[in-house]
Amino acid sequence: MTISRLGVIWNPSKIDEEQLRTAVAESITGEVLWWETSEDDPGRGMAAAAVDEGCDVVVAVGGDGTVRAVAEVLAGSGVALGIVPQGTGNLLARNLGVPLDDLNAALERVRDGEPRTIDIGWVEFGGEKRAFTVMVGFGVDAQMLVETSDDLKDRAGWLAYVEAMGRALAGTEMTDIMLTLDEGEAQEVRGHTMIVGNCGMLQGGIRLLPDAVLDDGQLDLLLVSADGALQWLDTVRSVVWDNGIRRVFGGVTEAVSTESTRHVAAQTVSVTLESPQQFEVDGEEVGEVSSFVASVQPGALIVR
Repeated sequence: MTISRLGVIWNPSKIDEEQLRTAVAESITGEVLWWETSEDDPGRGMAAAAVDEGCDVVVAVGGDGTVRAVAEVLAGSGVALGIVPQGTGNLLARNLGVPLDDLNAALERVRDGEPRTIDIGWVEFGGEKRAFTVMVGFGVDAQMLVETSDDLKDRAGWLAYVEAMGRALAGTEMTDIMLTLDEGEAQEVRGHTMIVGNCGMLQGGIRLLPDAVLDDGQLDLLLVSADGALQWLDTVRSVVWDNGIRRVFGGVTEAVSTESTRHVAAQTVSVTLESPQQFEVDGEEVGEVSSFVASVQPGALIVR
Protein backbone atom coordinates (compact mmCIF):
# COMPACT_ATOMS: atom_id res chain seq x y z
CA MET A 1 0.00 0.00 0.00
CA THR A 2 1.53 3.28 -1.12
CA ILE A 3 1.19 6.20 1.27
CA SER A 4 0.09 9.28 -0.65
CA ARG A 5 -0.34 11.62 2.31
CA LEU A 6 1.21 10.92 5.71
CA GLY A 7 0.31 12.72 8.90
CA VAL A 8 2.90 12.89 11.67
CA ILE A 9 1.72 13.67 15.20
CA TRP A 10 4.66 13.97 17.52
CA ASN A 11 5.21 14.63 21.21
CA PRO A 12 7.97 17.26 21.53
CA SER A 13 8.85 16.06 25.04
CA LYS A 14 9.85 12.65 23.65
CA ILE A 15 11.99 13.41 20.59
CA ASP A 16 14.00 16.16 18.94
CA GLU A 17 12.14 17.72 16.01
CA GLU A 18 15.16 17.92 13.70
CA GLN A 19 16.03 14.28 14.34
CA LEU A 20 12.47 13.22 13.57
CA ARG A 21 12.15 15.32 10.40
CA THR A 22 15.45 13.95 9.11
CA ALA A 23 14.36 10.35 9.71
CA VAL A 24 10.99 10.93 8.04
CA ALA A 25 12.66 12.51 5.00
CA GLU A 26 14.99 9.49 4.73
CA SER A 27 12.22 6.89 5.05
CA ILE A 28 9.04 8.36 3.59
CA THR A 29 8.27 9.57 0.09
CA GLY A 30 5.19 11.57 -0.72
CA GLU A 31 3.49 14.42 1.10
CA VAL A 32 3.95 14.71 4.87
CA LEU A 33 1.86 16.90 7.15
CA TRP A 34 3.00 17.72 10.68
CA TRP A 35 1.25 18.29 14.00
CA GLU A 36 2.80 18.79 17.44
CA THR A 37 0.99 17.64 20.58
CA SER A 38 0.53 19.94 23.55
CA GLU A 39 -0.07 19.68 27.30
CA ASP A 40 -3.74 20.44 26.69
CA ASP A 41 -4.15 17.99 23.81
CA PRO A 42 -2.09 14.79 23.62
CA GLY A 43 -3.16 14.12 20.04
CA ARG A 44 -6.93 13.92 19.59
CA GLY A 45 -7.34 17.30 17.91
CA MET A 46 -4.32 16.72 15.73
CA ALA A 47 -5.60 13.31 14.64
CA ALA A 48 -8.97 14.81 13.73
CA ALA A 49 -7.19 17.45 11.65
CA ALA A 50 -5.13 14.77 9.91
CA VAL A 51 -8.28 12.86 8.97
CA ASP A 52 -9.88 16.08 7.69
CA GLU A 53 -6.77 16.77 5.61
CA GLY A 54 -7.13 13.43 3.85
CA CYS A 55 -4.13 11.59 5.35
CA ASP A 56 -4.29 7.88 4.60
CA VAL A 57 -1.82 7.03 7.38
CA VAL A 58 -1.26 8.93 10.64
CA VAL A 59 1.90 8.22 12.64
CA ALA A 60 1.89 8.72 16.40
CA VAL A 61 5.41 9.56 17.60
CA GLY A 62 5.53 9.35 21.39
CA GLY A 63 4.53 7.12 24.27
CA ASP A 64 1.38 5.17 25.05
CA GLY A 65 -0.54 8.36 25.83
CA THR A 66 0.09 9.80 22.38
CA VAL A 67 -0.76 6.50 20.70
CA ARG A 68 -3.99 6.16 22.70
CA ALA A 69 -5.15 9.70 21.88
CA VAL A 70 -4.51 9.29 18.15
CA ALA A 71 -6.04 5.81 18.04
CA GLU A 72 -9.20 7.08 19.73
CA VAL A 73 -9.87 9.38 16.79
CA LEU A 74 -8.75 6.98 14.05
CA ALA A 75 -10.95 4.11 15.31
CA GLY A 76 -13.56 3.38 12.68
CA SER A 77 -12.27 6.09 10.31
CA GLY A 78 -10.52 3.83 7.81
CA VAL A 79 -7.30 5.85 8.29
CA ALA A 80 -4.37 3.68 9.34
CA LEU A 81 -2.28 4.21 12.48
CA GLY A 82 1.50 4.02 12.40
CA ILE A 83 3.55 3.96 15.61
CA VAL A 84 7.02 5.33 16.24
CA PRO A 85 7.52 4.46 19.93
CA GLN A 86 9.37 7.01 22.05
CA GLY A 87 7.99 6.50 25.56
CA THR A 88 8.80 4.25 28.50
CA GLY A 89 6.22 1.51 28.17
CA ASN A 90 5.38 1.45 24.45
CA LEU A 91 3.03 -1.43 25.21
CA LEU A 92 0.96 -1.46 22.02
CA ALA A 93 4.16 -1.21 19.98
CA ARG A 94 5.60 -4.18 21.87
CA ASN A 95 2.50 -6.27 21.26
CA LEU A 96 2.60 -5.41 17.55
CA GLY A 97 6.33 -6.10 17.20
CA VAL A 98 7.19 -2.51 16.24
CA PRO A 99 10.94 -1.74 16.51
CA LEU A 100 11.44 0.14 19.79
CA ASP A 101 14.90 1.68 19.64
CA ASP A 102 15.34 2.35 15.93
CA LEU A 103 13.58 5.43 14.57
CA ASN A 104 14.22 4.61 10.92
CA ALA A 105 13.21 0.97 11.32
CA ALA A 106 9.89 1.99 12.87
CA LEU A 107 9.23 4.42 10.01
CA GLU A 108 10.18 1.80 7.43
CA ARG A 109 7.65 -0.54 9.02
CA VAL A 110 5.01 2.16 8.58
CA ARG A 111 6.06 2.55 4.95
CA ASP A 112 6.39 -1.12 4.02
CA GLY A 113 4.28 -3.02 6.53
CA GLU A 114 1.08 -4.84 5.65
CA PRO A 115 -1.99 -3.18 7.17
CA ARG A 116 -3.50 -5.13 10.06
CA THR A 117 -6.93 -4.67 11.60
CA ILE A 118 -7.10 -4.84 15.41
CA ASP A 119 -9.69 -4.26 18.11
CA ILE A 120 -9.89 -1.22 20.32
CA GLY A 121 -11.34 -0.99 23.82
CA TRP A 122 -13.65 1.69 25.22
CA VAL A 123 -14.18 2.48 28.87
CA GLU A 124 -16.91 4.61 30.41
CA PHE A 125 -16.52 6.09 33.89
CA GLY A 126 -17.71 9.22 35.67
CA GLY A 127 -19.55 10.51 32.61
CA GLU A 128 -16.48 10.10 30.36
CA LYS A 129 -15.77 7.67 27.55
CA ARG A 130 -12.22 6.95 26.47
CA ALA A 131 -10.57 4.53 24.12
CA PHE A 132 -7.78 2.20 25.21
CA THR A 133 -5.44 0.14 23.11
CA VAL A 134 -3.71 -1.79 25.90
CA MET A 135 -5.44 -2.03 29.29
CA VAL A 136 -7.41 -0.29 32.02
CA GLY A 137 -7.68 -1.12 35.67
CA PHE A 138 -7.06 -0.47 39.32
CA GLY A 139 -4.78 -1.87 42.02
CA VAL A 140 -1.50 -3.49 41.01
CA ASP A 141 -1.97 -2.27 37.47
CA ALA A 142 -0.21 -1.64 34.20
CA GLN A 143 1.32 1.67 35.24
CA MET A 144 3.16 0.11 38.17
CA LEU A 145 4.54 -2.58 35.91
CA VAL A 146 5.44 -0.11 33.17
CA GLU A 147 7.41 1.96 35.66
CA THR A 148 9.40 -0.95 37.05
CA SER A 149 13.05 0.08 37.31
CA ASP A 150 14.75 -0.23 33.90
CA ASP A 151 18.03 -1.01 35.64
CA LEU A 152 16.41 -3.78 37.66
CA LYS A 153 14.74 -5.18 34.55
CA ASP A 154 18.11 -5.33 32.81
CA ARG A 155 19.71 -7.12 35.74
CA ALA A 156 16.89 -9.30 37.03
CA GLY A 157 14.41 -9.80 34.19
CA TRP A 158 11.22 -11.41 35.50
CA LEU A 159 12.29 -10.85 39.11
CA ALA A 160 12.00 -7.10 38.54
CA TYR A 161 8.25 -7.52 38.16
CA VAL A 162 8.02 -9.74 41.21
CA GLU A 163 9.78 -7.03 43.22
CA ALA A 164 7.54 -4.30 41.81
CA MET A 165 4.36 -6.28 42.45
CA GLY A 166 5.48 -6.97 45.99
CA ARG A 167 5.95 -3.26 46.65
CA ALA A 168 2.58 -2.42 45.16
CA LEU A 169 0.72 -5.15 46.99
CA ALA A 170 1.93 -3.78 50.31
CA GLY A 171 -0.22 -0.71 49.72
CA THR A 172 -3.36 -2.37 48.31
CA GLU A 173 -6.61 -3.14 50.11
CA MET A 174 -9.29 -5.66 49.23
CA THR A 175 -12.68 -4.38 48.13
CA ASP A 176 -16.03 -5.94 47.25
CA ILE A 177 -16.79 -5.88 43.52
CA MET A 178 -20.00 -6.42 41.59
CA LEU A 179 -18.94 -7.89 38.24
CA THR A 180 -21.06 -8.49 35.14
CA LEU A 181 -19.67 -10.14 32.01
CA ASP A 182 -21.59 -9.53 28.78
CA GLU A 183 -25.28 -10.30 29.38
CA GLY A 184 -24.62 -12.63 32.29
CA GLU A 185 -25.82 -12.36 35.88
CA ALA A 186 -24.03 -9.95 38.19
CA GLN A 187 -21.63 -11.75 40.53
CA GLU A 188 -20.09 -10.65 43.79
CA VAL A 189 -16.33 -11.03 43.91
CA ARG A 190 -13.58 -9.62 46.06
CA GLY A 191 -10.11 -8.41 45.13
CA HIS A 192 -7.58 -5.60 45.20
CA THR A 193 -6.61 -5.57 41.52
CA MET A 194 -8.54 -5.79 38.30
CA ILE A 195 -7.06 -5.36 34.84
CA VAL A 196 -9.10 -5.41 31.63
CA GLY A 197 -7.00 -5.54 28.50
CA ASN A 198 -6.94 -5.63 24.73
CA CYS A 199 -3.41 -7.07 24.73
CA GLY A 200 -1.34 -8.49 27.51
CA MET A 201 2.44 -8.35 27.00
CA LEU A 202 4.42 -5.93 29.14
CA GLN A 203 8.09 -5.02 29.27
CA GLY A 204 10.51 -7.87 29.69
CA GLY A 205 8.20 -10.24 27.82
CA ILE A 206 5.92 -10.82 30.80
CA ARG A 207 2.34 -11.63 29.74
CA LEU A 208 0.01 -10.27 32.37
CA LEU A 209 -2.98 -11.29 30.23
CA PRO A 210 -1.61 -14.37 28.47
CA ASP A 211 -4.76 -15.12 26.43
CA ALA A 212 -5.24 -11.55 25.19
CA VAL A 213 -5.13 -11.21 21.39
CA LEU A 214 -5.40 -7.88 19.60
CA ASP A 215 -7.88 -9.07 17.00
CA ASP A 216 -10.04 -11.70 18.73
CA GLY A 217 -13.03 -9.43 19.40
CA GLN A 218 -12.73 -9.89 23.16
CA LEU A 219 -11.30 -8.22 26.24
CA ASP A 220 -9.38 -10.24 28.80
CA LEU A 221 -9.78 -9.71 32.53
CA LEU A 222 -7.44 -10.50 35.40
CA LEU A 223 -8.76 -10.32 38.99
CA VAL A 224 -6.18 -10.62 41.76
CA SER A 225 -7.37 -11.35 45.29
CA ALA A 226 -4.17 -12.39 47.05
CA ASP A 227 -4.59 -11.85 50.79
CA GLY A 228 -1.60 -12.76 52.90
CA ALA A 229 1.84 -14.18 52.18
CA LEU A 230 0.76 -17.61 50.95
CA GLN A 231 -1.73 -16.26 48.42
CA TRP A 232 0.78 -13.63 47.32
CA LEU A 233 3.23 -16.43 46.55
CA ASP A 234 0.44 -18.19 44.65
CA THR A 235 -0.08 -15.02 42.59
CA VAL A 236 3.62 -14.73 41.81
CA ARG A 237 3.74 -18.37 40.75
CA SER A 238 0.71 -17.91 38.51
CA VAL A 239 1.99 -14.74 36.79
CA VAL A 240 5.66 -15.68 36.49
CA TRP A 241 5.58 -19.46 36.16
CA ASP A 242 2.21 -20.83 34.97
CA ASN A 243 1.34 -17.93 32.67
CA GLY A 244 4.89 -16.87 31.94
CA ILE A 245 7.83 -19.24 31.70
CA ARG A 246 5.79 -22.44 31.21
CA ARG A 247 3.73 -20.80 28.48
CA VAL A 248 6.83 -19.60 26.63
CA PHE A 249 8.08 -23.18 26.48
CA GLY A 250 4.71 -24.71 25.57
CA GLY A 251 3.82 -26.09 28.99
CA VAL A 252 0.36 -24.49 28.96
CA THR A 253 -1.82 -23.13 26.16
CA GLU A 254 -4.48 -21.22 28.12
CA ALA A 255 -4.31 -18.78 31.03
CA VAL A 256 -4.15 -20.61 34.36
CA SER A 257 -6.45 -19.34 37.11
CA THR A 258 -5.69 -20.02 40.76
CA GLU A 259 -7.25 -19.31 44.13
CA SER A 260 -5.84 -15.78 44.05
CA THR A 261 -5.78 -15.01 40.30
CA ARG A 262 -8.77 -15.34 37.98
CA HIS A 263 -8.67 -15.03 34.19
CA VAL A 264 -11.85 -14.57 32.09
CA ALA A 265 -12.75 -13.05 28.71
CA ALA A 266 -15.79 -11.05 27.59
CA GLN A 267 -16.89 -8.41 25.14
CA THR A 268 -18.28 -6.17 27.87
CA VAL A 269 -17.14 -5.90 31.50
CA SER A 270 -19.29 -3.93 33.94
CA VAL A 271 -17.89 -3.21 37.40
CA THR A 272 -19.25 -1.53 40.53
CA LEU A 273 -16.87 -1.06 43.47
CA GLU A 274 -17.79 -0.90 47.13
CA SER A 275 -14.98 1.59 47.72
CA PRO A 276 -13.61 3.98 45.05
CA GLN A 277 -10.26 3.03 43.54
CA GLN A 278 -7.56 4.90 41.64
CA PHE A 279 -8.11 4.03 37.98
CA GLU A 280 -5.84 4.11 34.95
CA VAL A 281 -6.35 4.04 31.20
CA ASP A 282 -3.35 2.83 29.19
CA GLY A 283 -1.10 3.85 32.09
CA GLU A 284 -2.61 7.32 32.57
CA GLU A 285 -4.06 8.04 36.00
CA VAL A 286 -7.60 9.40 35.73
CA GLY A 287 -8.54 9.60 39.42
CA GLU A 288 -10.84 7.47 41.55
CA VAL A 289 -13.82 5.62 40.13
CA SER A 290 -16.71 3.80 41.78
CA SER A 291 -17.85 2.03 38.62
CA PHE A 292 -16.85 1.55 35.00
CA VAL A 293 -17.89 -0.32 31.87
CA ALA A 294 -15.27 -1.60 29.42
CA SER A 295 -16.24 -2.86 25.98
CA VAL A 296 -14.51 -3.91 22.80
CA GLN A 297 -14.99 -2.52 19.29
CA PRO A 298 -13.81 -5.39 17.07
CA GLY A 299 -11.65 -4.59 14.06
CA ALA A 300 -11.98 -0.84 14.57
CA LEU A 301 -8.37 0.16 14.03
CA ILE A 302 -6.03 -0.33 11.07
CA VAL A 303 -2.34 -0.41 12.03
CA ARG A 304 0.81 -0.56 9.92
